[in-house]
Amino acid sequence: MTEGRERMLDARYSIRSHVAGELRASHSGEEVTVAGWVHRRRDHGGLAFVDLRDRSGIVQCVFDPDESGDAFPMASRIRPEWVVVVRGRVRPRPEGTVNPALPMGDIEVVVTGLEVLNEAVTPPFEIEAGIETDEVTRLRYRYIDIRRPEVLAALTLRDAIAQRFRRELEDRGFLEVETPMLTVSTPEGARDFLVPSRMNPGDFYALPQSPQLFKQLLMVGGIERYYQIARCFRDEDLRADRQPEFTQVDIEMSFIRTDDILQMMEEVMLGVMHAAGQELTVPLPRVTWAEAMERYGSDRPDTRFGLELADVSENFATSGFKVFADVLGRGGAIKALNAKGAGDWSRGRIDALNDVAVAAGAKGLAWVAFPSDGEVRSPVAKFFSADETEGLKAALAVEPGDLVCMVAGPRTMTNEALGALRLHLADELGIERTGFETLWVVDFPLFTWDEDSGTWQASHHPFTRPFDEHLGILEESPGDVLSYSYDLVMNGLEIGGGTLRIHDPKVQKQVLRVLGHDEERASEEFGFLLEALEHGAPPHGGIALGLDRLAMLLVGARSIRDVIAFPKTSSGSCPLTGAPAGVSPGQLKELHLRAE
Repeated sequence: MTEGRERMLDARYSIRSHVAGELRASHSGEEVTVAGWVHRRRDHGGLAFVDLRDRSGIVQCVFDPDESGDAFPMASRIRPEWVVVVRGRVRPRPEGTVNPALPMGDIEVVVTGLEVLNEAVTPPFEIEAGIETDEVTRLRYRYIDIRRPEVLAALTLRDAIAQRFRRELEDRGFLEVETPMLTVSTPEGARDFLVPSRMNPGDFYALPQSPQLFKQLLMVGGIERYYQIARCFRDEDLRADRQPEFTQVDIEMSFIRTDDILQMMEEVMLGVMHAAGQELTVPLPRVTWAEAMERYGSDRPDTRFGLELADVSENFATSGFKVFADVLGRGGAIKALNAKGAGDWSRGRIDALNDVAVAAGAKGLAWVAFPSDGEVRSPVAKFFSADETEGLKAALAVEPGDLVCMVAGPRTMTNEALGALRLHLADELGIERTGFETLWVVDFPLFTWDEDSGTWQASHHPFTRPFDEHLGILEESPGDVLSYSYDLVMNGLEIGGGTLRIHDPKVQKQVLRVLGHDEERASEEFGFLLEALEHGAPPHGGIALGLDRLAMLLVGARSIRDVIAFPKTSSGSCPLTGAPAGVSPGQLKELHLRAE
């Protein structure tokens, strides 16, 4: 049992003398009062057994006609999920009836009194772990779903993580400061949720995508070390690790360098992982964004397995294979990975990998299979010279039974396509991925070119500080500018990300110009920040960690919905409350709105 889970429910401030989960053999002979839900009822040879459940656990209650008095006939009519109070005496279970799976499995309560506080209809699904009920039904009756042990355990672990974050940060001099939930809409990346203002017709508040601007203002205000377990809102398409409203551990510090915040976070994460029953080895590995993309094809690499990418461009520098020659002639790259053990797959199974690569942006996948029988199979190997084939084998340490997969094209695309294929192959090959591999990915590009809009976009956000040595090329060569940025990655998921911030208003205006914000637009959208930076802003930076995503990983859940008390479905709806829903014409009129 971890430190966080030891923060047990107790019987103080209630009608109970004890909670179910605290009763032990040491309580034998004591008169106790317990209360909770009827988990299960059984009749055996003149005795009735009721398992009573509360948040702390389950205790067996025995109804004996010789000792239970008026409570005995009541036992025959109570049903699962009825809410009851039981009074009785604790005794050891008879020999042969001990349940070693429960901490209180060696005792039982002989009932002397029973009070029904509330009857219950038959629940729509069993209050058990691992049920097959569909998710929409479970969310429709989420208050019942929460009673199930795996959901309760997930919420309990989430609480342990949140409380440990608070303790670790408070121990390091951070102040918890709340920031507004109703703010102004700013172009920070995702779409805002807008809230109409009744008192200001035609004007809108926005729910915060993050407290980014406010925590920077707190640094200007001299708070120096801030944190908040903050609610954030983004109106974007959903997936397993994304909800329209989510929670992040938001942190900001003044007078720091990158190393300072990374070291602080590693110390904090040591405590948080310990609270979840896991260990962390620090200092964590650091890889640059460029290295992560080259080796893994992802800026959030899962490093629990190999299948690393290799650049084989040089091997085909003089190739007669026109596709490769054309790519290299345009300054592109040829990247490859070795799917060890896949060389004996059928042609159809190998060809299916092409769909994965194409979906990730590649024009196609070239492959060479080296089956165990020694006969090379490939639709493209006939275009390779013997030296090119041998060089390929040497570069990727090919053995009989291996499959080499290659993508040619612009370097970024080849990395991303093979990165997607790498994850797919790990699943197909059944590569074991256990434990919690955690690392820092640092030094992201400051800007990313968006082909659709033909503009530069902020890789993190518009307030990220560029490398000092790159200030001279900020506007002349934006694609070459790196930033003081860092993501905390665990098992292939980004669980936290942050940057040092721009504290010089002149540099902030330069960055906004690259992003297409002339002086008028910059003043209109970020005027209050630019003004604040002119009033003595210290060097500062921070990080935000996704509490939902971290809890999901540590619980071993498949979706962040499993660690949120009342989540939305993948369509953004709430089966429990019916949200989002229409409102009355009168409400719309008050807000000066009209529904189309």
